[in-house]
Amino acid sequence: MSDFAPTVGVVSTHPRNMPADHAALPVWNAENWFYEDWPVGQKIRSLRRTMAEGDCHLFNTLVLDIHPYVQDQMFAESEGIFGKRLIAGAFVFSAGLGLVATNCVNAFSYGYDKLRFIKPVFIGDTIYSIRSNLDKHPRYKEMGLIRASYEVFKGEGELVLYCEHLQTVKYRNPADFVGKTEK
Repeated sequence: MSDFAPTVGVVSTHPRNMPADHAALPVWNAENWFYEDWPVGQKIRSLRRTMAEGDCHLFNTLVLDIHPYVQDQMFAESEGIFGKRLIAGAFVFSAGLGLVATNCVNAFSYGYDKLRFIKPVFIGDTIYSIRSNLDKHPRYKEMGLIRASYEVFKGEGELVLYCEHLQTVKYRNPADFVGKTEK
């Protein structure tokens, strides 16, 4: 078992632009953890999600992906190397990361490294993700940089995607990092 809590920063925000009794309620699926709270070494696993044809078609339409491997069943079956339609890699990436994403109001995406599409994902496949908190270091005057890996699996554990997500995260106490930042 892990020595870490399943999540960090469950304290809610209290906006002034709504009724006080509504603002006092905890926000669902939102966190406000700070750089200091982020536990290096923590791993979490998502729920599973079956990649449905309608979701895939909607994603492809939104991003204008009309490649025959993702849009043309007849092509995929008769001329494609997999014999069936693929899920667009961009959708596997988006859905896979979304499964373990946090909605932290103090974290901001800095970018992604080492993105690899390792195996194909097909309509009807079920995916899940594991996020591993890799490391962190002070970066800016007000924010540190954290790095987590995301592994997306299909079925009963076949790795299909890997990437590392970099985020800048606000410090709770910026004064604690004076002289320790890169910039």
